[in-house]
Amino acid sequence: MSECTHDCSTCGSSCSERTAPQSLLEKPNDLSKIGKVIGIVSGKGGVGKSLVASMLAVGVQRAGAHAAILDADITGPSIPKAFGIKGKVLGNELGMIPARSKFGTDIMSVNLMLENDTDPVVWRGPVIAGVVKQFWTDVIWDDVNYMFVDMPPGTGDVPLTVFQSIPVDGIIIVTSPQELVSMIVQKAVKMAQMMNIPVLGIVENMSYAVCPDCGKKIMVYGESHTAEIAKEYGIPLLAQIPFDPALAKCVDMGVIELHESDAMDAAVAQIMGE
Repeated sequence: MSECTHDCSTCGSSCSERTAPQSLLEKPNDLSKIGKVIGIVSGKGGVGKSLVASMLAVGVQRAGAHAAILDADITGPSIPKAFGIKGKVLGNELGMIPARSKFGTDIMSVNLMLENDTDPVVWRGPVIAGVVKQFWTDVIWDDVNYMFVDMPPGTGDVPLTVFQSIPVDGIIIVTSPQELVSMIVQKAVKMAQMMNIPVLGIVENMSYAVCPDCGKKIMVYGESHTAEIAKEYGIPLLAQIPFDPALAKCVDMGVIELHESDAMDAAVAQIMGE
């Protein structure tokens, strides 16, 4: 048996003197004031997680609260484009100042720190996880009522870092109607359960298309089973967002805050406790 170093964090033995596990939560900037923190997660990429995070922030702002988005999808940041933000974030000896959208949403994203927003981020997992932590500890989040953390897809380094270092109050899982996604949703639910983080609901994106002539719903991906999965786990299905060319155009033009839709009203109400 090796000599005890009295550092239980680096020891795999189960001795009588072993101390309880220490919290890994990071302290935010001293000048930050943050209310609820909601993680936006998905088991796979391309389902519209960043879109949902943006729509939730817009909905919260319209309801009279102050929203913020911490863009933890470091290698695929798209939040600034949706809000039409192209400037660089500023900082001083006290911390970094997040960018602010035209209608008041605070945003921190790695794209606001790159020389060109098309430059790739070719970093290893630990570096990416460290940047996400810094977005929490070094940024001055001023009087934020609801912060949405747009996480990368999957259950790897960054989602684990967020769950362990940031006090997440709950998550919303984003999915699409494909059969394959059913399994992916279940993985995300089980990860949240393992981390003891409440699942506030599921949002299904690309649920259907509406015929412009007759108004009939067209199930592009076939019949959805998301409602069945939500019921199985006792999680509310908060929204089913259709294909919407007008919404896509607003995102491409950087004016998502101008898009009018009631698709996320139930989700916003769930988050705000209404």
